[in-house]
Amino acid sequence: MYPKVRHLGEVDYQQTWQKMQDFTNSRQQHTVDELWFLQHPPVYTLGKNGKAEHVLNPADIPVINSDRGGQVTYHGPGQIVVYTLLDLNRLEIGVRQLVTIIEQSVIELLAGYGVNSNARRDAPGVYVNDAKIAALGLRVRKGCSFHGLALNVDMDLEPFSRINPCGYEGLEITQLKNLVTGIEIKGVVDKLQQTLLKNLSYE
Repeated sequence: MYPKVRHLGEVDYQQTWQKMQDFTNSRQQHTVDELWFLQHPPVYTLGKNGKAEHVLNPADIPVINSDRGGQVTYHGPGQIVVYTLLDLNRLEIGVRQLVTIIEQSVIELLAGYGVNSNARRDAPGVYVNDAKIAALGLRVRKGCSFHGLALNVDMDLEPFSRINPCGYEGLEITQLKNLVTGIEIKGVVDKLQQTLLKNLSYE
């Protein structure tokens, strides 16, 4: 069953999170999977086991306690967020496999721009020379996933300096714009969408 792909523009984090929960809670056996591509206004989110001490100086940026996995991260304009609302049982994959598929999709995408990157077993996400370019945080309920991926493309990275990103003190953060000239978000979204659909075996 081919998923429904939604491009939502820039949307409020809390409202979108509520819609993800509503969608997941109301899913039936034949509910079509969805991929949501969007951006958020500036916000820090703390995962389920997130420790408040990793938020060093949020200043005027709101901090929201979320139900995804992982520690603290930052979302802001110029970062592509993909929420993966998938029936893992129907896809016959586990959550670890989903993480690997998402990471590999980003690695493939970046390779297309001539950027070498890698995943790390100890800290989910994608890294370019030890600097994090993509963060992952997932939640699975009744065999269905929500939350997903955040890929830094063309954003203000300063707010990352006010947290310990993903709980790691001094973790360097990078973005595609710093590695490749002439980056356009829409082009990156299109390529990422194609790669994810292919690697999730929808195509």
